[in-house]
Amino acid sequence: MAPSKVNSAGDASVSCSQPENGFLNSLSLLSSEKAVQELLQQSPLQSTDDHLIEFSDAMRTVAKALRRAAEGKASAQAEAAEWKRKYELERARNLHLEHKEQSHRENNGDDEGQRTWAAHQMSNLNRVVPNKFARKASFKLSWWCKGDQSDQHKHDIVSFERGNITTAERSSKQISLKWESQPQTVIILTKPNSTSVRILCAEMIRWLREQKKLDIYVEPRVRAELLTESSYYNFVHTWKDETEIMLLHTKVDLVVTLGGDGTVLWAASMFKGSVPPVVPFSLGSLGFMTPFHSERYREYLDSILKGPISITLRHRLQCHVIREAAKNEYETEGPILVLNEVTIDRGISSYLTNLECYCDNSFVTCVQGDGLILSTTSGSTAYSLAAGGSMVHPQVPGILFTPICPHSLSFRPLILPEHVTLRVQVPFNSRSHAWASFDGKDRKRLAAGDALVCSMAPWPVPTACQVDSTSDFLNSIHDGLHWNLRKTQSFDGPRDT
Repeated sequence: MAPSKVNSAGDASVSCSQPENGFLNSLSLLSSEKAVQELLQQSPLQSTDDHLIEFSDAMRTVAKALRRAAEGKASAQAEAAEWKRKYELERARNLHLEHKEQSHRENNGDDEGQRTWAAHQMSNLNRVVPNKFARKASFKLSWWCKGDQSDQHKHDIVSFERGNITTAERSSKQISLKWESQPQTVIILTKPNSTSVRILCAEMIRWLREQKKLDIYVEPRVRAELLTESSYYNFVHTWKDETEIMLLHTKVDLVVTLGGDGTVLWAASMFKGSVPPVVPFSLGSLGFMTPFHSERYREYLDSILKGPISITLRHRLQCHVIREAAKNEYETEGPILVLNEVTIDRGISSYLTNLECYCDNSFVTCVQGDGLILSTTSGSTAYSLAAGGSMVHPQVPGILFTPICPHSLSFRPLILPEHVTLRVQVPFNSRSHAWASFDGKDRKRLAAGDALVCSMAPWPVPTACQVDSTSDFLNSIHDGLHWNLRKTQSFDGPRDT
């Protein structure tokens, strides 16, 4: 292995051995990466020299590419060696069987004709009458993810009895929730700075306490407002710090939101793990997740507290930020849970966003444009829809991959399955930083080398339905978007003759 050299023009050249088949071996690639790292350490860069800084970033990118190529080559070589070993074993076994059969024929040459005739007759018989003892090979299915295997049979989704794969029949097209014991505690979350919401909240609390005998939690801000109006509301509970918020899911049976979709997002963000059933009342300007009308809250809550109720399981994304300085993929910031979407954009920079995207460690594409949206199906009617993404039923378990004003007209949105892990990284040669926001808040800066990793969270947000999941979804896009609303074509126009 020859050492790395730098010519007079300042370019780095790494010499390495190359076998006859044209592929670099793994040791050569790893040595090349080491040579690049030594070159970077031996050549200190002045912060004022932009060309040397750009050259340093490029060399780091080359080093990472060499490492990935080495890992891929080593994996391919190991797989090829395994297949070669299996082939040689099978070939040796076949040769042994042929030699044994030939020896047997030589020792029993007189009976060869009779055996051939008998085999021919048996073959003809089998063509007419199938062998009733023949059995189809059985197998089982298991869920595999990130190297972990589970032998748990998922008969509720896929059936694989008797060697046949079918999708299992659903017991119902709609998920139903039935109370095994009567709900005792309700938390009410409200939209701030709204007089009508404040009046409705006070009225609802009084009714739930006097008629349903429930314990009620509200936000500290709301409790202060209620006590300002009357000391009657002393029974209302609240919390003091983040520690008590983390324990709310162990105390609360039901969540009631008074507001729009933003209030539902706020309610979901309070629960970092499992979420109690949410009953969203529409008191905002536009809502796709708020099917209940506040005028009939007594009727709705009475029915929900008795049960059973239809619910929509709204999936959430779990996001981690991995900084370039992290030593491994486990040194992350987060996790951050989002119900609508995570957006990676260029911020105030005038340059196009440059993002490298990977799906389960497979390269997807390089995003050049204003940014990228990774959305849940519940968020498909939000920012993703405005950027050209499709509307998707909220119970479809998928991740929407939607570019924002891409630089290529052929860059169209994707819908990926729920089990994948997406990784979006800012490359070292990017002209500017990127910014990530989670459900429109908690904005974080992504510098060169930083990455954002997203996967489906194991804790969905169950929201109560007025009718059922599909009817509520269709009603929301008809009422909220006026979807495909147009005048009916006149019947007195020209007609076919």
